[in-house]
Amino acid sequence: MKCNPFIIDTRKAEKNELGSLSVLETSKGLLFAVNRVYYISGAKKNTKRGMHAHKELEQIAFCPFGAIRFLLDDGLSKEEIILNEPNKGLYIGKGIWREMVWEEDNSVLVVAASMLYDENDYIRDYGTFLSMVKSGYWKKE
Repeated sequence: MKCNPFIIDTRKAEKNELGSLSVLETSKGLLFAVNRVYYISGAKKNTKRGMHAHKELEQIAFCPFGAIRFLLDDGLSKEEIILNEPNKGLYIGKGIWREMVWEEDNSVLVVAASMLYDENDYIRDYGTFLSMVKSGYWKKE
């Protein structure tokens, strides 16, 4: 995939009888300044969310509880990744169509985003997304 989604391992800072503490720091693996963090909880198994791409936004998605399947598409190839470990994050760059499917009830999705919410950055129509890929929109960089 041209924007190369990939798994990021957080550093396990502590693991004992009180649980595990995982850390991701900007100087050690975080690829951008985080301007927004949001989370989704309370979704039932087979809930499907996403169905969009971003023009500029970059994200790192975490599933600290449960399991969520990501269907990723750069307009040329597709990839599926399941997040089900609290110390793993998924980097999703700009120009990637994403759909998320809850594999378990009450799985939690936490997302660190490079930008504040901006509806103009969203591409919500798959046909428009494919046209942008074909036009080379993301190849300008």
